[in-house]
Amino acid sequence: MEKLKVLLAEDDINLGSLLEQYLNAKDYDADLYDDGEKAYNGFAKKEYDICILDVMMPKKDGFTLAKDIRKINDKMPIIFLTAKTLKDDVFEGFKLGADDYITKPFNMEELILRIDAVMRRAGKTHAEKTVFNLGKFVFDLNKQTLKDGDKTTKLTTKESELLGMLSNHKNDVLERNYALREIWKDDNYFNARSMDVYITKLRKHLKNDNKIQIINVHGKGYKLIIS
Repeated sequence: MEKLKVLLAEDDINLGSLLEQYLNAKDYDADLYDDGEKAYNGFAKKEYDICILDVMMPKKDGFTLAKDIRKINDKMPIIFLTAKTLKDDVFEGFKLGADDYITKPFNMEELILRIDAVMRRAGKTHAEKTVFNLGKFVFDLNKQTLKDGDKTTKLTTKESELLGMLSNHKNDVLERNYALREIWKDDNYFNARSMDVYITKLRKHLKNDNKIQIINVHGKGYKLIIS
């Protein structure tokens, strides 16, 4: 699959550059524009899969930019970024057909999760890897296998799905509720306990390499760390 093309409109150059670098490092194809007019001209010239628009920008604010983008493509997924928390701004964004809304400051991993959720609803998905080198192991998500040299362990579907999500978010926090909704379809207490059991199973599968850890991140989720 091709990389998802992201239009990023953010007039704070430091934040914008950080976001652009992070998205590109996460295997997206992101272009940064530092004002609304440049972003509109960029959108008119290039094809994008999703737009991430800061609300407060010079020359053309995010809401006006969204209206103009929707005149060209009324199905374009849009996520608004804003430092404002006023309900009126949120309502304005959703009235314009925003697909999501995220308030600054935010965790970059949260933005990735929001992008992926919006793109799934739009019928497009981020090109995630399916074969991973995890320390001494080779994990094949599609075949549901974990190889350690000549030894191959066949994983269950849920073990594979969970290890796949951890691997795609390697060294970043995999949010607990997000994983529950994606794999178990409900983040209730009983499913959460079930996921804890599967985390324990994965730790056992990976215990032969002491450079690999699956750690608990209190109040958030889990992190696969490979040192």
